[in-house]
Amino acid sequence: MNSKLRTGIGIDAHQFGDSGPLALAGLVWPETKKLVGHSDGDAAAHAICDAVLSACQLGDVGSFFGVDKPETAGISGCEMIKQVRDFVVKKGFEINNVAVQIIGNTPNISSRRDEAQLVLTESLGAPVSVSGTTTDLMGFTGRGEGVSAIATAMVQIP
Repeated sequence: MNSKLRTGIGIDAHQFGDSGPLALAGLVWPETKKLVGHSDGDAAAHAICDAVLSACQLGDVGSFFGVDKPETAGISGCEMIKQVRDFVVKKGFEINNVAVQIIGNTPNISSRRDEAQLVLTESLGAPVSVSGTTTDLMGFTGRGEGVSAIATAMVQIP
């Protein structure tokens, strides 16, 4: 039997910079240092984009918003999600849902989880679940050097 459902996975990581507010999970976190990136550095949004594109077999976030595309410099994670959504919908796919887990010591995701889920769901046009975890002080996230995110997406194929 051929299923009309596909899953995809996406992962992204960015290091903290010296100044500016953090953009993560579609929100601004003024108390946390900015993530460094060609765009706004929103690792959660980037992982979501990669997961959706993976499920649709349509490439990855770098092929749409890579550092070789100066016109995408500084683009927000939510805008990236909206553009990926529009692209895959035009190809006939329907996004069923996405789950994203943010890995790092800061910020505290649970304190704004509902807000993040609302903003990301609105951008994607499908339910987005957000969770957070730490690595018990191991690796670059454990040392407080940055944040990573991993996402899964389920889409319905045309």
